[in-house]
Amino acid sequence: SVSLNAEVTVALIKELRELTGAGMMDCKKALKESDGDVEVAIENMRKSGALKAAKKATKVAAEGQIFIRSADGNAALVEVNCQTDFVAKDDSFLSFSNGVADAAIADKLEIDELKAKFEDERVALVAKIGENIEIRRVQYIEGDVLSTYVHNGGKIGVVVAGSGDEAVLKNLCMHVCASTPQFLSPDDVPDDVVEKEKKLQIEIAMNEGKPADIAEKMVTGRMKKYTGEVSLIGQPFVMDPKKSVGDVLKEAKSDVTAFLRLEVGQGIEKSDGPSFAEEVAAMAGGK
Repeated sequence: SVSLNAEVTVALIKELRELTGAGMMDCKKALKESDGDVEVAIENMRKSGALKAAKKATKVAAEGQIFIRSADGNAALVEVNCQTDFVAKDDSFLSFSNGVADAAIADKLEIDELKAKFEDERVALVAKIGENIEIRRVQYIEGDVLSTYVHNGGKIGVVVAGSGDEAVLKNLCMHVCASTPQFLSPDDVPDDVVEKEKKLQIEIAMNEGKPADIAEKMVTGRMKKYTGEVSLIGQPFVMDPKKSVGDVLKEAKSDVTAFLRLEVGQGIEKSDGPSFAEEVAAMAGGK
């Protein structure tokens, strides 16, 4: 134990709370163990925080936000996940995530490098907030003109790269957000994707009673429409569906060279993790 008077103890606890954001009892315990040394107390709390983070790692982090940074013709989109929408709006979570996004655009770090750089900070944040936090994805895009759009409080982030009218490119960001194109132009749709869709449509037509040769002819004609529907340039423009995105770009003497769209939690299995019995068994086994 530490032989400190009440005033010093309270002052130290207050200082440690401000530095770590941890609870009062946790701070008091850490200071007793470190004989009142704040630096040692923080180090010990980080060690215990790592244990807390490990326990939280079984929890699915499918909420969060997309963060966008752009500079010198480059943009970075970063997805940082947490477990609840409430934490996604927390100041500590936002401060951490903005730091990650800043580092991404500054140093063009790949996801593993980004995770390694912020692991200690992430572990401390998990200990403080009590939720699993994950830096999940980072993607980069470059172009002469970059237009960015963040939708619904960071649930979806879009960057469109191109040239020409910036207002048109901004509108295309909103289009990409709403229409979720998978490719830039119909020519970019891979043959295997087209073939897979063609087989599926032929099967549907035959199940409806069409002969195989008729079904084949029908579906072959539909494939051009399909490649347009899944590509940005070929889609009906969301703000004026009588025109395609390609038409809108042509009228505005503008061009799109690339786009990125990230949506929070996309592709994450929202499973419940281990059962209560499995967690008890793991604890009993000293895991």
